[in-house]
Amino acid sequence: MVWLSGFVGLIGGFMAGQLLLMFLLRHRSNQEILSDRSIRWVYGLVNWAVAALGVWVAVSMYSRYAG
Repeated sequence: MVWLSGFVGLIGGFMAGQLLLMFLLRHRSNQEILSDRSIRWVYGLVNWAVAALGVWVAVSMYSRYAG
């Protein structure tokens, strides 16, 4: 069951990362985002870091409350 908790945490963290990116990139145009490679690398890693944080939180909560 811990894998299900981790999967839910990954999906939730990925969605939270997308919301964070939407907030951080709100002043940039679509063309600027698509053409600047540094934006894609840095913000792509930010999104995956937030998703990994979501997995960690979900598995920690599962092991504390259900394990």
